[in-house]
Amino acid sequence: MLKSDSLKFLEELLSSCGPSGFEIETAAVFRKYISTFSHKTYTDVVGNTIGVLNPEAKLKVMLAGHYDEIGFQVTHISEEGLIYFREVGGIDRITVPGTDVFILGEKGKIPGIIGKKPIHLQKPSDREKAMELSDLWIDIGAESRKEVEKLVRIGDAVAYRPNYERLGKNKIKSKGMDDKIGAFVVAETLKALSSRKLNVAVYGVGTVQEELGLRGATASAYGINPDIAFAIDVGFASDTPSVEKKIVGETSLGKGPVLARNADNNPVLGKKLRAAAKKYKVKYQESSGYRASGGTDTAVIQLSRGGVATALISVPNRYMHTQVEVCDLRDVEGAVKLLTETIVAFSEKESFIPGID
Repeated sequence: MLKSDSLKFLEELLSSCGPSGFEIETAAVFRKYISTFSHKTYTDVVGNTIGVLNPEAKLKVMLAGHYDEIGFQVTHISEEGLIYFREVGGIDRITVPGTDVFILGEKGKIPGIIGKKPIHLQKPSDREKAMELSDLWIDIGAESRKEVEKLVRIGDAVAYRPNYERLGKNKIKSKGMDDKIGAFVVAETLKALSSRKLNVAVYGVGTVQEELGLRGATASAYGINPDIAFAIDVGFASDTPSVEKKIVGETSLGKGPVLARNADNNPVLGKKLRAAAKKYKVKYQESSGYRASGGTDTAVIQLSRGGVATALISVPNRYMHTQVEVCDLRDVEGAVKLLTETIVAFSEKESFIPGID
């Protein structure tokens, strides 16, 4: 059961604003929390934040959860004082009109709304498709370009307005769950491990710019040079209508974290995870992975330098890449428990070469 200080951190993390490439606020929240129990904490030049336990050990284990989120970036300010923008990451365009946003200006967060032509004035054919982002704008209540330019600059990031909320007994709703919930699992696993005896060094990383091409994980894995790595991300929940189980598999909220079996997952490490789940009675779900390879930090970490033994742990997520993503805290707790017990069991000498006993 997550304690009150952990839940407070979770709300602060999900309520921070950090579109890919602009993760400074989120990094500060993550860094402040993990520095209270890490032996060493630092942020690299790309923006990844790393907490380290038992740094003198030879065998290195890396945990990665990306704390960047999808968002927008200012591209133009009209004479009327309306702000035009482009996407940062994969945006579901149908959900965008009418959205509350913050523009991350030099002088602070500027509230605004994403506007469009009223449905009454649209052609019938226009009502049946997602609008191009270039046909939308952000309205901050200004009356001229000059007024806007006192607050907003070209290139400023735009984030969905924070909307964290508990849903029922176990579920939570928020923008940016992809993948701040994974970064939260990294932090909580580090916290749990900080009071356990370790035979390995553990590097817990909040990675950046995942939504733009797994960029932060590429840099941090090269710098850390781990032997073993776990990426924690969200996965598609298929317990709502229209989500094809034959494509994404059968995964539900509240039934445990998802363990994948595809090219990104080292089979020896996968066996150790499943053995720990059985030993400690941690519920988990199986998946073949949405793709044969790629799409998460796991893929680039695996191929860093001479290769890394990697595994992906996913937290089931509804409504991915919208402003109202939903996860279940029981799956989060399961992921933390599974990672903690798996890592504690590592010896100083581990081999993850497939097919070699």
